[in-house]
Amino acid sequence: MVMNQAAYQYQQQRIQTSTPGELTLMLYNGLIKFLKLSVIELDKGNISEVNVNLIKSQNIINELLYTLKMEYDVANDMARLYDYMLRRLIEANISKDRAIIEEVTGYAEEFRDTWAQALKLVKAGTGQ
Repeated sequence: MVMNQAAYQYQQQRIQTSTPGELTLMLYNGLIKFLKLSVIELDKGNISEVNVNLIKSQNIINELLYTLKMEYDVANDMARLYDYMLRRLIEANISKDRAIIEEVTGYAEEFRDTWAQALKLVKAGTGQ
């Protein structure tokens, strides 16, 4: 699907004006989108598209790993969880296993929802 020029410019503007927290939320949303697309394509029997979407998902997880601030203890825990998710997606891509994709989607949705709640708290000025 080709994105029209106006939509592309809007997306680029949105990325350039987003905070690091908002960018992380966008990464989680993209991860969930590609995981769900991989399940849709699996149901259709489009194995090459399953692969494409799982690779995109892996790339997003790698980006999330790259952006971790390792000076915080929670970052080490997140790194281990992201590594687990990556290994599971590789396994899912090899075996075309829907259950594994859904498992990883569940983790991604939990992380996204937690992150979105944290952003709301920060924006509300409570910081807690």
